[in-house]
Amino acid sequence: MSIVENKLSKKQLFCAYLGGSAIQTIADNPITAYRQLIQQYAKNSSGLMVEPKIAVQQAKNVFIKNPISASLSGLVPRMIGVGFKRVPKFGFLWGITHLTGGADPGMISAVGASIFSAYCINPIRMIEKQQRIDLNTTGKVRSVLDILREARSENYKPLFRGTVPLMGHSVASATTGLVGQPQLQKYIENMLVGNNLSDNTFSISKSSANLIASTIVSPIYVFMTNPISRLEVIMQTSSIKQKAIPLTEALKELISDSKNFGLKGAFRGQGIGMVKAIISLSLFHEGRMFSEKMIMKANQNGLIQSK
Repeated sequence: MSIVENKLSKKQLFCAYLGGSAIQTIADNPITAYRQLIQQYAKNSSGLMVEPKIAVQQAKNVFIKNPISASLSGLVPRMIGVGFKRVPKFGFLWGITHLTGGADPGMISAVGASIFSAYCINPIRMIEKQQRIDLNTTGKVRSVLDILREARSENYKPLFRGTVPLMGHSVASATTGLVGQPQLQKYIENMLVGNNLSDNTFSISKSSANLIASTIVSPIYVFMTNPISRLEVIMQTSSIKQKAIPLTEALKELISDSKNFGLKGAFRGQGIGMVKAIISLSLFHEGRMFSEKMIMKANQNGLIQSK
C-alpha cells in the first residue's frame, strides 16, 4: 500500500496543532508544575537565595505531601489556554505562513506568531503560576476565581506581568519546536524509511523520527529558554497584591543567583526542563500527527472537505 500524501488545508493543520497541544498539556502538567516549584523556591521565607539542592528538596516535599494537588495544579488554566493561548499563536503562525506563500511555517511565521500572541498567552501563564504559590505553606491550589478577583482590583494589570520575557521564550519555543523540529523530523524520516514505503513502516518511522528529533532539539530549546523561564517565574509568582517585580529587578536576581551558586543557580530546573521538553515536544508532535491522520481519513471518507 502506498503512502497517502498529506494534502490537508491550513485550517485543518491548524486544528491538528490544537489537538496535539491538548494531548501534550494534559500529559506534561506534573513535570511543568515540578519545574516551576524548583525555580520558585530559589528564595526562602526570608527572601534569601538558597542552594539549588534545597529548592529541589522543597519541590519534592510538596509533591510527596500533596501529589494529586501538585500534579493537577495549573491544569485548568492550561487546558483553557489551549484555546486562549494556542488559537492566537497557531492562528498567527498559519496566517503569516499563508500570507508569505509558504507550505510550512518558517522563521518569519514563528517569530511573528510569538510576538503578536504574547498578550493573549501571558494572562493564562500568570494564573497558572499563581495557582501554585501557596502549595508549600497550605498544600492547596489557589482557585482561578480568587486570582481573578485579586487582579480585578488592579484593573487586571497584574495578569500581564512577565510579558517581555514571555515573548523571548515564545520565539525560542516556536523556532525550535514548531519550525526546527518538524524539519529535522522529515530529514530523519527520509533516512529511516529509505526505499520501503509501506504505510506501516512509514507510521513507525514517523514516530521514531519524532522522538529522535525531539531529543536532539530539546536540549537546545531548554538552554535557550531556561533563564527566560526563570525570569517569568520571578515576575509572576509574587503576590498580585504586592508591587510588580520589573524585568530589571528580575535580571538582578538571576545575576545574583549565578554569582552565589554559579551555573547551578543560573540554570535552576535545567535538568527536569530537559526531560519536560523531550516529553512535551514528542507528545505534541505525536498528537499533531495523530490528529492529521484522523482528519485525512475523514477527508478520504468524504466526511469533511479538505478545502
